[in-house]
Amino acid sequence: MASASKSFLADAGYGEQELDANSALMELDKGLRSGKLGEQCEAVVRFPRLFQKYPFPILINSAFLKLADVFRVGNNFLRLCVLKVTQQSEKHLEKILNVDEFVKRVFSVIHSNDPVARAITLRMLGSMASIIPERKNAHHSIRQSLDSHDNVEVEAAIFAAANFSAQSKDFAGGICNKISEMIQGLATPVDLKLKLIPILQHMHHDASLASSARQLLQQLVTSYPSTKMVIVTLHTFTLLAASSLVDIPKQIQLLLQYLKNDPREAVKRLAIQDLKLLANKTPHTWSRDNIQALCECALQTPYDSMKLGMLSVLSTLSGTIAIKQYFSIAPGATATTTRSSDIVKLAQECCYHNNQGIAAHGVRVLTNIAASCQEKDLLPLEQDAVFGLESLLVLCSQDSSPGTQATLKIALTCMVKLAKCRPHLSQSIVESLLTQLHSAQDAARILMCHCLAAIAMQLPVLGDGMLGDLMDLYKVIGRSASDKQQELLVSLATVIFVASQKTLSSEVKTVIKQQLENVSNGWTAYRIARQASRMGNHGMARELYQSLLTQVASEHFYFWLNSLKEFSHAEQCLTGLQKDDYSSALSCIAESLKSYHKGIASLTAASTPLNPLSFQCGFVKLRIDLLQAFSQLICTCNSLKTSPPPAIATTIVMTSGSDLQRCGRISNQMKLSMEEFRNLAARYGDLYQSSFDADSATLRNVELYPTFQSTGLGYFSLKDMPCKNDS
Repeated sequence: MASASKSFLADAGYGEQELDANSALMELDKGLRSGKLGEQCEAVVRFPRLFQKYPFPILINSAFLKLADVFRVGNNFLRLCVLKVTQQSEKHLEKILNVDEFVKRVFSVIHSNDPVARAITLRMLGSMASIIPERKNAHHSIRQSLDSHDNVEVEAAIFAAANFSAQSKDFAGGICNKISEMIQGLATPVDLKLKLIPILQHMHHDASLASSARQLLQQLVTSYPSTKMVIVTLHTFTLLAASSLVDIPKQIQLLLQYLKNDPREAVKRLAIQDLKLLANKTPHTWSRDNIQALCECALQTPYDSMKLGMLSVLSTLSGTIAIKQYFSIAPGATATTTRSSDIVKLAQECCYHNNQGIAAHGVRVLTNIAASCQEKDLLPLEQDAVFGLESLLVLCSQDSSPGTQATLKIALTCMVKLAKCRPHLSQSIVESLLTQLHSAQDAARILMCHCLAAIAMQLPVLGDGMLGDLMDLYKVIGRSASDKQQELLVSLATVIFVASQKTLSSEVKTVIKQQLENVSNGWTAYRIARQASRMGNHGMARELYQSLLTQVASEHFYFWLNSLKEFSHAEQCLTGLQKDDYSSALSCIAESLKSYHKGIASLTAASTPLNPLSFQCGFVKLRIDLLQAFSQLICTCNSLKTSPPPAIATTIVMTSGSDLQRCGRISNQMKLSMEEFRNLAARYGDLYQSSFDADSATLRNVELYPTFQSTGLGYFSLKDMPCKNDS
């Protein structure tokens, strides 16, 4: 009991020190060996958390072998638990080293007389298809189980067949004929046929296999007109076409035909869903006639739900190359006016619709057309798009419901795109946003601040114009301590930092700090400080970190904030560097290094056994060494003035045969600097390799950062130092 309590506390994070990987595995192994079924099940279901915490191949291999033993000798309930663990840990299966031994222990259950045990084993094999795609014994067992008289085993075989078909070309080719016979057989129940048909979507490994599957699906669509059969067959048809990239135009035509002619609402909805899938995956395959047919259906339908679905497909297509193909008809052609007027007419009708979703998609279509098409006759659409966006902004800014906020996000995204592609419209868009910002709900204000920040990032010239309105609003918001008010403080401060372009005036700083003192909590101030660091306002960030030092309840948090304060001061010292001005560079770098050394000491003190901050410490150390390397490089370059090449440099060159000796001692010093930068690049690479659990943005910064700095004393922001612990 004490052991179980200790393990629970360690897993929950209440113990003084967390168990290491081997100790945690041993604790779970004790549970697996227990004679009580409940303790065994509890140990099994805790393995996914172990894999998440310690994703090491050796541990995962040992753990899965232990689970395979439990699967082999346990009862069906334990086998079901192991199956669920395997499915939850699918991404870790490739780390199993002894795949043969693992499969051998699991596969032994397939010979059981219990059909339920065989069914669980089949599902287990199907879940492992990614690591054993070509196991012939598994293929044979699946084919054999498809002929079973037990429904549970047959359904498990169907599940395994679908997974293996997706992974193995040989299995898909061998099972396709059997699946076809079962589907076409009169003895096969309809409900079983509905489960077998989706397997055909995986017959995409070669053209002949995909063609035979398409022929079968074509026969099924015409032979079985019931709603369920048509829905399943059509959807499988679409998935097969999307994965094999064969006959997609024909599939689009087929779906449009059902959308236009089939009276059943469920079939129409499925056709719209599949058309949306093909619009996302292969927009280049859509012809003018396809888009025109979809526009005609949307104009004719009296149902808002159908119109919304069709418009969502058109809005997706309007943001791709398909819209350019739609308008790329030779001048003077008779179809130009019809086609152009149809899609434009549809968008103009819908952008003021009382259904917000329809209005959002209509505005999005207008925006994409105005942004993508450069023809002169489409230029008036810019104003139509702006008016539609403004009306949608006014409508959605007064409602904080989730659906309205989703619509508002679409409208704001269109505003950002229109401001980027049509800069002459950006001023009116910004004015509309600033006007509505004063009267909108807090939830809408937050999204609008994000939109303003994105526009200001694309067009920095607009920053000065919006700064006054932003400061006026910042003075009056935050009357309450609600979560939305705190989030709004952070969002609005971010826009102010972006608009200020790294140079905050004393008045702006005073307003922000005064508002934070009045209504914000410490977490909000910390988030604003982080945004200031990301936007290059290191002076403001340093002051905010300084104010938070006395508001934390742990010395580890104190040292964490103190390290961020020192890092901000270090980066602030570097902002004084100017291009081609190396006279003060050494003093700036020296002052920066002084703060960095103080910061790394605090960062080390902030580390705990549960949170060692190894990545942050390693990254900062590399930053310190990089600045020292640049300082040494500047000193080396300056030494050319104090120690020019000797008068006998030519004689030395002739004697040594090295032309570099003509430059004197600086050539050797430059070699040393070059070697130092190479070592730094290697160390950045080591950090990149060791940070296997970092996010993609962090890894990209670690990978590209030495490249940016190798060109000179570049600018560095704390946004390039992602912190895994913002507590």
